[in-house]
Amino acid sequence: MGGCFCIPGERSLSWGPGKATPSKDPTLSSEFTSSTECRGKCFLPQNMTPDLTLSFCVKSRSKRCVNGPLQEAARRRLWALENENQDVRALFKDLSARLVSIQSQKAQFLITFKTMEEIWKFSTYLNLGYISTCLEHLLFDHKYWLNGRLVEDTEIQVTVDDKHLEAIYLGLLMQEGHFFCRAMFSVAQPDEKEGECLTLCKNELISVKITEEEAEWEGVSLVTGHRGLVPVSALEPLLLPFHQWFLKNYPGSCGLPRNEDWAESYQIGRGKCKALKSYEKKEEDELSFCRGENIEIIGFVIPGLQWFIGKSTSSGEVGFVPTRNIDPDSYSPMSRNSPFFSDEERCSLWLLGSDRKAECSSFLHMLAHTDITSVYRLSGFESIQNLPKDLSASQPEGFKEARPCGAWEEHQVVGSRQSSSSEDSSPDEELLSAASDSYHLPEPDDLDDPELFMDLNTGQEEEDAKDFAPILAFLDHEGYTDHFKSLYDFSFSFLTTSFYSFSEEDELVAYLEASRKWAKRSLMTWAHARLCFLLGRLSVRKVKLSQARVYFEEAIHILNGAFDDLPLVASLYINLAAIYLRQRLRHKNSTLLEKSGTLLACLPDREYTAKNELDVVVYVLRQGIVAGSHPLEARACFLAIRLLLKVGRHEEVLPFAERLKLLSGHHLPLDVVTNILSFLYDKKYLPHLAMASVQQRGTQSVQGMYLPIWQVYLVLQNSTKLQCVPSPSWDEVSALACPTLRQALAACEEQVDRSTQRVLCLVLSKMYLQHRSPDCAIYYLSQALALGQLLSEHEAFESSLCLAWAYLLASQPKKALDILEPLLCSLKDTESITQKGVVHNLMGLALQCEGRVNRATKSYFRALSRAQETGSIRNQAMALANLGHLTLRSWAQQPAKNYLLQATRLYFELQTSKETDMELVQVLLWLAQVLVYGRQLAGGRLCYEMALLFGLRHRHLKSQLQVTKALCHFYSSESPNPEACITYHEHWLALAQQLRDRDMEGRLLESLGQLYKNFNTARSLRKSLVCIKESLRIFIDLGERDKAAEAWLGAGRLHYLMQEDELVELYLQAAIQAALKTDESSLALKLYEEAGDVFFNGTRNRHRAVEYYRAGAVPLARRMKAVRTELRIFNKLTELQISLEGYEKALEFATLAARLSTLTGDRRQKLVAFHRLATVYYTLHMYEMAEDCYLKTLSLCPPWLQSPKEARYYAKVYYRLGHLTFYQLKDAHDATEYFLLALAAAVLLGDKELQDTIRIRLDDICQSPLWHSSPTGRSSERARWLSGGGLTL
Repeated sequence: MGGCFCIPGERSLSWGPGKATPSKDPTLSSEFTSSTECRGKCFLPQNMTPDLTLSFCVKSRSKRCVNGPLQEAARRRLWALENENQDVRALFKDLSARLVSIQSQKAQFLITFKTMEEIWKFSTYLNLGYISTCLEHLLFDHKYWLNGRLVEDTEIQVTVDDKHLEAIYLGLLMQEGHFFCRAMFSVAQPDEKEGECLTLCKNELISVKITEEEAEWEGVSLVTGHRGLVPVSALEPLLLPFHQWFLKNYPGSCGLPRNEDWAESYQIGRGKCKALKSYEKKEEDELSFCRGENIEIIGFVIPGLQWFIGKSTSSGEVGFVPTRNIDPDSYSPMSRNSPFFSDEERCSLWLLGSDRKAECSSFLHMLAHTDITSVYRLSGFESIQNLPKDLSASQPEGFKEARPCGAWEEHQVVGSRQSSSSEDSSPDEELLSAASDSYHLPEPDDLDDPELFMDLNTGQEEEDAKDFAPILAFLDHEGYTDHFKSLYDFSFSFLTTSFYSFSEEDELVAYLEASRKWAKRSLMTWAHARLCFLLGRLSVRKVKLSQARVYFEEAIHILNGAFDDLPLVASLYINLAAIYLRQRLRHKNSTLLEKSGTLLACLPDREYTAKNELDVVVYVLRQGIVAGSHPLEARACFLAIRLLLKVGRHEEVLPFAERLKLLSGHHLPLDVVTNILSFLYDKKYLPHLAMASVQQRGTQSVQGMYLPIWQVYLVLQNSTKLQCVPSPSWDEVSALACPTLRQALAACEEQVDRSTQRVLCLVLSKMYLQHRSPDCAIYYLSQALALGQLLSEHEAFESSLCLAWAYLLASQPKKALDILEPLLCSLKDTESITQKGVVHNLMGLALQCEGRVNRATKSYFRALSRAQETGSIRNQAMALANLGHLTLRSWAQQPAKNYLLQATRLYFELQTSKETDMELVQVLLWLAQVLVYGRQLAGGRLCYEMALLFGLRHRHLKSQLQVTKALCHFYSSESPNPEACITYHEHWLALAQQLRDRDMEGRLLESLGQLYKNFNTARSLRKSLVCIKESLRIFIDLGERDKAAEAWLGAGRLHYLMQEDELVELYLQAAIQAALKTDESSLALKLYEEAGDVFFNGTRNRHRAVEYYRAGAVPLARRMKAVRTELRIFNKLTELQISLEGYEKALEFATLAARLSTLTGDRRQKLVAFHRLATVYYTLHMYEMAEDCYLKTLSLCPPWLQSPKEARYYAKVYYRLGHLTFYQLKDAHDATEYFLLALAAAVLLGDKELQDTIRIRLDDICQSPLWHSSPTGRSSERARWLSGGGLTL
């Protein structure tokens, strides 16, 4: 692209740390010097992807490197958002981009743009650093925002490919087909195309429309207005989207740039300068001077303007001075790109929102309000702070929709009194909105009375000269005085301050016209000029522009270059220039336009006189773009902001404010621009940007620059909009507001505003308590206590109770008692019964935490007594509930039940409210526990379900969660009911989804899957599979590989039960691969075994278990030296091979199992292994080995029988030995001995049937030929390798 233009970066903009970082592309530094050939290529079709990659990394400012833990946390959060990306889409929608995909592994987003405006806004936010701050909102949880040091030390650096962004932007320009370009060189009109082509000068601006011709497009010159064809090779698109937008939305003509090098190289100047060359004035309003002469600059000199106002130090004359004739190094430069020329101008915007300070402060006080001095607290219950139910009552009015706020009512009355009935001066148009508070007129009492008032009823019939003498004398003062201020102000206040007794405006016009004639006759120059100015203003007000133009031209002609009344001169020039521009008479006097722009831009603290001055501001800004002067462009943007705010056109301010912020970088005065941006983003419902603008301001502010209190409210308001968890009430403070609250607190400390400082400490403590961080809450409450002691007794007492409560929540009862005991002593001689009860109740809670039950009981009874004295039902209920909880923990069920029942009855007597209902939920939970312990299950269930109803009624998620957990336990353990258990688990799951607790959601889906699986029906198995797969997706998103591996396995097990065999292996292998990636061998071993168990415990494809057992689990178990696990697996392999009739393999596995059993030292494990080995030998007809193994198992049994199970085992084994010895080994005598031992065991069991069976066998042996053929009393000799203690396996 040749670096022909750059979207994100500008030469005047330095990249701040932690913000968007441009690509390291050397061509960007030469964006203004690219070759014609490269620039021509900009218009060629681009073979590019329409998507842009946005990468980020989390860095530590102090260490200047990547913050590894936070980067990983951000990546995992992004991983979780890949599938549920609604929040990401909403964020990028606010940032004027469209999300295509998320690439969490690379910490990247893929975004795209559809319009030029989208890419313009996005690049603006990128340069302002808002995107990085918005990503912090998205990627970090409350733990990050509550850690002040971490927030200050952390920055997210965002990177995009600038070249790709440029290419996308050019493609969108081409797609729109109409845009603005600059001529890179002069173009003469060819002779053969005379009349068809445009003649262009270098740097001339052209409005271009794409045609079918590749070499030439249609163009309109912004200098001459001529149309014609222009060669594409001579065109360069304007560098910035803002310029394209501005020229398209504010069309008009402009001049050619002069002294381009001077405009680009120098800064705004003031003081004195030296003439480089002599100049002879061409008009009366210009100043003549000689080379080397010193000239005093009136106002300022701005690069890009052709003139400034100067005063000759030798002659004292004042006039316009051509900028090109002075030495730019001779004046004093101001700060680079500063658009503010005075503190008054800066403060005029700084006052934005200041009229809401009282309302915002009131809101903060209500947010920090606590009822702890009058309402008891429940044991282990975080009380919900009281807030007004109708938040519109406490909402600062400046943030309501498009209504004049209460602070403006007085000004509206004044405005209606002062304004005329003309349509152009209606109160709605003349009065400013909240953003322009700095421009209202002083109250009438503050105005000095004019020298005299004009009575229009005097002399109207005769028109005697003496009747006009007062007005002529008043207006003919040479030069400017404060009495003339009302003549030039925006609201036409001179109509009521200087004239009265006219019924219609036409009557006033007639009087002024008559006065003008007398002034002209009397050669009263200044009166004549001022009367022409007033008549011109009234004509503009009636939209009689031609008539107004005549009056203004006459006034300028009369003054003949006099600058004694500079406000009058400026108003005349600027109003006349505005008419020229509106009537398209620029050709009539182009020099006047240039000089009007100079008066508008260079004079500080000038008041606007009319809305149409915006046309001149637009002209000045257009000239700044032509000249490439950033100082002039910034100044024009500031003037546009100021005027648009004054006329109430807020929707048009934002582009100018963003451009001004970009041009001025991070200079300190631009905090006021940040105020405007945050205010406007909030109005446009862009919470991410509103928050980012305030937070960016906070990171750049230094000592002496304070955060306005209304911006604290703005942050509190918008942070609730960004909460992932829906919050129906305003009683919670988002952790996103924590940095802003801390900044506001620091500002209050510097300003010694103790009241607001204490309020902010209470709000911060409330926020930390709400996020389970009592230690930080204690820190701020300690500060609140110290401040409260300096303010009043009541605030000190309230802060002490809050601090004691925080200590209780932090499980530090000793420190709580250290605060409460002195408080109780201080109340002895007072009649504050309620306060005594509050202290006794908190002391009871502290003593209960310390385990001092008797003293706690006494404190609760004292608190109950005080509540009864005052008749406070709510406090009585809480004291009884605390007593019930205390006795419940002491396992005194009946007293606990009585206290809690009494408390419940009292709560039902109260008028329902969210606070009391949430307390009742806690009491019902305690009562349910008591009833369930007493096996009164119906009553317990009723209490649980009533508590849940109260939570549902108020949509209080945390109370619902607590009750639902209890109900799930109740229906699973206390009163088993699978259907009800599933119902409440599903509600629990819905709550987890609303709370955005992904880990809880995954675990609940896992539990639900198991519950559905237990029903073992086709439908329940399908539901179980859905739950397991949902949990699998969540665990993958969270990066919890161990849980994800188990979920893969669970899904495979369900597919097996559903006979979907083609998917079983897929899921089991995925489970094992996931486990192997965790580098946790124990998990992999467990999953190998459980994967084999799926087939081992099933009825189909049981042979597949061998692969998982033998090839997977056994090697891992040996590597880990997990002998018992290896033994268990070989036992399963043996059992499996026996069932599959693979007896040879079964013998191998059984032998290995028997060997391993000897290493465990566990007799039972040996017994099982050798019994199974004996079974295999028996199955393989290796009877002598089978006999030896059976005898080995018997030798491992206790010497005496300890239970019926052991007796039955003896009977069965000896019966098997007898059968084996007689029928297979043909040893009648040994068989008889075995059967007799079996008979003895059967007798001990009392099993008659088994005894009869054994006796029959004995009779058969005695009658068999084998018994008689064997020698009497002798048995055959057989080896006893194992049972005899000889050889080992």
